[in-house]
Amino acid sequence: MWTLISAPKGLIIMFNLKEKAILNDKVAEIEMNISNNYKDLARDAFEDFEKTLAQMKENGLNEKVYNKYKKIYDEYAQKFEGYSHRDFFHS
Repeated sequence: MWTLISAPKGLIIMFNLKEKAILNDKVAEIEMNISNNYKDLARDAFEDFEKTLAQMKENGLNEKVYNKYKKIYDEYAQKFEGYSHRDFFHS
């Protein structure tokens, strides 16, 4: 679904709400699996998020939207660095 929003000086900005919703769902899946301590499922969801983000970037995802989700990706990448079943997401 596309939403048109008028910007200053008559510019029109389009936000692809469907792409944002898909990425938000991927992030929510990662968080849900982390909170339930489903380590392998959290890792799988992270990898799916990575692939989806890369594919959307290739298909012309807005740079601002991409940068927002790339930052989220980078935060998860740090958490998954050194991933093991013994030490996982303890804060």
